[in-house]
Amino acid sequence: MTYEQIPEDYWNAIKDCDKSYDDIFLYGVKTTGIFCRPSCRSRVPNIGNVTIFKNAAQALRANFRPCKRCKPEGLSLPAEDWIEQITGWIDQHYSEPITLQQLGDLFHGSPYHLQRVFKRVTGQSPTEYIQDIRLEKAVHLLEAAEQSIADVGALAGFPSTPYFISLFKKKLGTTPAAYRNKTRGERKNGH
Repeated sequence: MTYEQIPEDYWNAIKDCDKSYDDIFLYGVKTTGIFCRPSCRSRVPNIGNVTIFKNAAQALRANFRPCKRCKPEGLSLPAEDWIEQITGWIDQHYSEPITLQQLGDLFHGSPYHLQRVFKRVTGQSPTEYIQDIRLEKAVHLLEAAEQSIADVGALAGFPSTPYFISLFKKKLGTTPAAYRNKTRGERKNGH
């Protein structure tokens, strides 16, 4: 069902978190692959990303996963699957500003719960994971591109150049400029 076909009362039920519709339909959010009850307290999705389902079985067949927050029809997404969805999203959106609150809103869990489960499943916090992904992208850019250090940091998603340089040095033991010069020197010498 496209948003043009979503009945107005269904959309209002989603926007108003109306419990009286919980036994009538469920809705899925295409951008996250999660389905919810109309009464779910998660952030209201963009109407263009909403799909309506009659029941959980229909949502599951369409490859949507149950929401951790509202547990539609008593279902709950296993922690590992939930974190896999979150890391997949981070991997695609690493260059954008990302907050724990935003991740909680997008993936239907409280920021505190998300932080705790993420650390238990991956061994690191969401912030550490995001930093590692950004550093990995920065290393690739430093090796392959000619952009300035500031541009590399910005393209990798770091909010400021000093923060990028400081974190890079802390984690990799060298500055981005020194890293770039070293890798260029190794390439010239055939290593």
